[in-house]
Amino acid sequence: MKKLLLAILIAAFVAPITTKADEGMWLPMFIKRLNYQDMKAKGLQLTPEEIYSVNNSSLKDAIVRLGPGFCTGEIISSQGLMLTNHHCGYSVIQENSTVEHDYLTDGFWAMKKDEELPAGFSVSFLQRMDDVTAVVNAKLNESMTEDERKAAIRQVSDSISKAIEGEEKYIEATVKSFFKGNEFYVFTYKVFPDVRLVGAPPSSIGKFGGDTDNWMWPRHTGDFTIFRVYAGENNEPAEYSVDNKPYSPKHFLPISMEGVKKDDYAMIFGYPGSTDRFLTSYGIQLATEKDQPSRVKIRRKKLDIYEEGQAESSEVRIKYASKHASVSNYWKYFIGQTEGLKNLKVYEKKKAIEDDFQSWVAKDSKRKEQYGEVINLYEEAYNSLNDVQLAETYLFEAIFGIEMIRYGIGFTRLKGLFSSIAQMEKEGADAEKIEAQKQALNATIERLKASSEDHFKDFYKPIDQKVFAAMFNFYESDTDNKYKPADYVTYVAKFKGDYAKMAEKVFSKSILVDKEKVMAFLDNPTAKTLDKDPGVALADMFYSFYISDLRTLLKPANDKKAKADRLFVDGLRKMNPDKVYADDANSTMRVTYGNVLDYYPKDAVHYDLVTTAQGILEKEDPSNPEFVVPEKLSSLIKDKDYGKYANKDGDLVVCFLSNNDITGGNSGSPVINGKGHLIGTAFDGNWEAMSGDIAFEPNLQRTISVDVRYTLFIIDKYAGAGHLIDEMKLVYAKKEAPMAPMKMEVAPSK
Repeated sequence: MKKLLLAILIAAFVAPITTKADEGMWLPMFIKRLNYQDMKAKGLQLTPEEIYSVNNSSLKDAIVRLGPGFCTGEIISSQGLMLTNHHCGYSVIQENSTVEHDYLTDGFWAMKKDEELPAGFSVSFLQRMDDVTAVVNAKLNESMTEDERKAAIRQVSDSISKAIEGEEKYIEATVKSFFKGNEFYVFTYKVFPDVRLVGAPPSSIGKFGGDTDNWMWPRHTGDFTIFRVYAGENNEPAEYSVDNKPYSPKHFLPISMEGVKKDDYAMIFGYPGSTDRFLTSYGIQLATEKDQPSRVKIRRKKLDIYEEGQAESSEVRIKYASKHASVSNYWKYFIGQTEGLKNLKVYEKKKAIEDDFQSWVAKDSKRKEQYGEVINLYEEAYNSLNDVQLAETYLFEAIFGIEMIRYGIGFTRLKGLFSSIAQMEKEGADAEKIEAQKQALNATIERLKASSEDHFKDFYKPIDQKVFAAMFNFYESDTDNKYKPADYVTYVAKFKGDYAKMAEKVFSKSILVDKEKVMAFLDNPTAKTLDKDPGVALADMFYSFYISDLRTLLKPANDKKAKADRLFVDGLRKMNPDKVYADDANSTMRVTYGNVLDYYPKDAVHYDLVTTAQGILEKEDPSNPEFVVPEKLSSLIKDKDYGKYANKDGDLVVCFLSNNDITGGNSGSPVINGKGHLIGTAFDGNWEAMSGDIAFEPNLQRTISVDVRYTLFIIDKYAGAGHLIDEMKLVYAKKEAPMAPMKMEVAPSK
């Protein structure tokens, strides 16, 4: 173990030094040698150690990963106050909402700490990141199959994680692959499970503009939510307890009251989820011609059914609010990305890169030996994927998009355990082995009881029954029979294309759509009930088909693509030795830096870099739920009652633009100025650059952020929660004095 840890530390200091970087999502551990001079030229006034340090407090210590990485948050007070997006906290707000206490509509503000609500997710603070490429690659060789390679990587990664974690319950170490399997880094986190909801504006502020404005500029959305991180004894992580105290952070972000102007330095810290910047022309073609149009079609139908059901009552509206938001966000994303890829001719650009790569390979015999098969591997992989990928898309988007079937997958595990126990008893298996299976059965029952409470809280049978009929209709018409379960083809033939009738029969006979029947069954479960249930049968059929058949069909193509990706990226970096590549996002901490900027989306059109509160009133439409303005907010804006949150012209800035490089997972990330102060919270990208996850377009790519002064205005002037402002450190411009060296904001010692 000691040798392994020593190898990790050595690798972190001997990684090769490369040249200056351009745009991208960068690992903060490499800022000093890759990005620092460029960052200073753009306006940074901090040292590299003030941005990322293992031994001293730094900006990284104020940045948190929400859950496994669905969003980012930032600590903004010495008492663990955490800021993120409204849409990141939306499910928590929805889960705590009822018809009597509709926090989605009215907002939520805890005026005392004992009124704060458990959030139900954890946050993680990055402790350090280390290069373990040499350690992992020592276990690999080019003669390995893809399966052998994956197994070896998994084995050495597990050993690294275990060596770091030891017996520490709240320490998590994760090894991540970079550059398509050419490099490896380990990330060590401290996980805090006790997080509580402190404040959220009403959806008319936090989601102002709804689907219409999503991914669009100009924007006037107060997309923020406030949480608090709690700790146990000695300020260490602990499970939820009324005895826990607010977490005292190593660093929290001071909040700038200066505002933004064109060309101001802007830096974003966060946990971007995934990008695919090395995607080839083959992948572009599959995405734009088959995959994404199918996702758009399926999601739009779901949204239509959700909206029809939500219009029935406030109860149903609340139940499906979070589900609707989740489906809607990427429905519009796929529309925009397909349009962007075509408009910006990304296929042609990718094809040119591949042609250059082939020419480079052809000029050297050693290159031919190492990289000569890359393009052939891509062609073979995508020839197969073009047929099978669509079947997987429809299975996940349509079939597993039916709540009853997705929920029913948990019951297939139960069904399998009943079958296994019966078979073992019939064969006279060892009593201890049978007992172990029975314990697994009981544990599965308890898990299903717990998950069923959450499932049925937000389940509405009439909606899911309509979704069922619509999704099976799509699946039947758009998927080749050779990529469907054989039993399904026989089953569906009985209904002769009447999927509403099929849905009615399944929903009338399955326990999966009735909470009382499910709980009664789980109190006295039998294999016979599961065997007779049509919902469980369908869930079992499709899940088994995916695991046993469809993945097997996809595997050869995916293995070829994985090998081609690894070789292509390795060769591409060697072909362009003077270019520094930022790797794809993979839910690890990254820094992106740039400036506050306007842009020109097309000929004769210019978009300014900020929006103001006046635009909220200009968009106001009481007849459209997306553009309703709360009466109090309207009055404050009409009276220009902005207090200290107005800019020098007396206007209230709502949102601003910067040219930072972000993606999903960056939601809630802090936008930080050159002094290390918070200026905003990132929440969206712009429509014209929706291809950005695949191809970065510097002239068009913009991040949309909530100006932090608008956030404070809503907290203080609208919600009357000034006690939260009192926790924060507000920093005002000092025109008469030069900038002093940054002092890290840490909680006072106890």
